[in-house]
Amino acid sequence: MAKPMEKITWQELEAGSVVTEIGNARVYETGSWRSERPVVEASQCIKCGVCWLFCPDSCIVKAADGHFEADLTYCKGCGICAKECPVGCITMIAEEE
Repeated sequence: MAKPMEKITWQELEAGSVVTEIGNARVYETGSWRSERPVVEASQCIKCGVCWLFCPDSCIVKAADGHFEADLTYCKGCGICAKECPVGCITMIAEEE
């Protein structure tokens, strides 16, 4: 297994590896790009984490109460979380609302 901060190729990654904080992506507040944002109806959320799993920008975070929400600083409004939610508790709304 690779040591922390050791550079390896993608072929050397073990199955199930999680890669975090590569480059400087956290510096760029990409949330200003979106035209829609996700809104989670907490009363319908079953806390399954599917939205977190499918978010391509890793901006879905677990709140203190166990529900999930989007970090709007980084959310680009792609809607994948809403599409993948098995109970449909995530709605995409226009950014100006």
